[in-house]
Amino acid sequence: MVQQATERAWRAIGTFDVDRPFRPWFLRIVANGARNDRRARGRRAHLEVRVASADAVRAVVTPEEAAVTNGERQRVVEALNTLDADDRLVIALRWFEHLSEAEMSETLEVPAGTVKSRLSRAMARLRAALDKEEALRG
Repeated sequence: MVQQATERAWRAIGTFDVDRPFRPWFLRIVANGARNDRRARGRRAHLEVRVASADAVRAVVTPEEAAVTNGERQRVVEALNTLDADDRLVIALRWFEHLSEAEMSETLEVPAGTVKSRLSRAMARLRAALDKEEALRG
């Protein structure tokens, strides 16, 4: 998807506004391409979250990453995969791509308030999925 988005961006580089940041513009192309691909295949696209193996060497480990065990990561990935594509997208942009709310607003082409509410609702659904999974486990 990123390779296709890079090709699309290259063809559309003339439309890029040099007074605005490049990253949200490019990620909007990626997001739109993903949506179009999902529609063309006629089924929901799944956002696959790849969890680094425990022995992978990381240059920088944040305290949050250090606190989360591999088992907890797997639980979160499984819960994420139960959410719909829009929820996974907003969570991925915020927590995996580390976009600010302003960058997300530009990428998704929605107002900042909409980003906040979508992210809040998506996180609530993720928490509910995690709670449901926990209740099923015992």
